[in-house]
Amino acid sequence: MTSPAVSITVAEAVWEQIKSSRSASDDHLSILQFLFGRNLERATRIVDQGGVRKVSAAPSGRSFFLVVGESKRKEEYICFPEHHCTCYSFFYDVVNRGEQLCCKHQIAARLAEAVGEVVEVEVSDEQLATMLSKL
Repeated sequence: MTSPAVSITVAEAVWEQIKSSRSASDDHLSILQFLFGRNLERATRIVDQGGVRKVSAAPSGRSFFLVVGESKRKEEYICFPEHHCTCYSFFYDVVNRGEQLCCKHQIAARLAEAVGEVVEVEVSDEQLATMLSKL
């Protein structure tokens, strides 16, 4: 089994390559599949359905992602791709059990941003603060 630190380093390199070319090759997807398993396929479905929005505040430039879940309720989760997601799976599989490096929403946010499939939303700093206060 690969250590989490090595896996994260490899994933970061792949994300950078995808971002620089604005496309994910079969090799990129194979590596990500090895690292993230079933969550990669779920994340690609979210991206394909346009389920990732990047919320950016002005004038501060602070941002986070809103990522739609796959359930029938289509809940949106606040996601900071490198650090945190408000979904149940993040706390259960990533934080509590340590079975995953990240949740499908974090992967979807990274993938959508890297390939340019993210919907950009601009808000004021006050609106951003209000959105985050509901966490």
